[in-house]
Amino acid sequence: MVKLFTTPSCTSCRKAKAWLEEYNIAYTEQNMAHRPLEEKDIKAIMRLTENGTEDIISKQSKAFKELDVDLDDLSLSEMFELIQNNPTLIRRPIIMDEKRLQIGYNEDEIRQFVPREVREIELQKAQRLVALSQI
Repeated sequence: MVKLFTTPSCTSCRKAKAWLEEYNIAYTEQNMAHRPLEEKDIKAIMRLTENGTEDIISKQSKAFKELDVDLDDLSLSEMFELIQNNPTLIRRPIIMDEKRLQIGYNEDEIRQFVPREVREIELQKAQRLVALSQI
């Protein structure tokens, strides 16, 4: 099952949610403003990142600039606490399942969550359209 971490004011979060619904992909949504990430969620996300906190923390956010912290100086438990206490530090949406992770909304990358069978059908349709357009 896909898990979607969002905040209410996030336009990209609404796009991701609409996209998942358009493709009938079952998901659970967690509003991080009302229910911050738990340590187990942060660990699951970190396991799937390529660059750790660099991928999930928005250093451009107002919240990050106001905190004036050096992430490299924090222990893991301090990092988890920082994220839990400051959910607006997190880039969003976060879309994940057991094997895949996407941070932020990207229409090309989100396709990884479409089941393989559906992607194969869509590829066949696209190939037929290309073939018909060449006639």
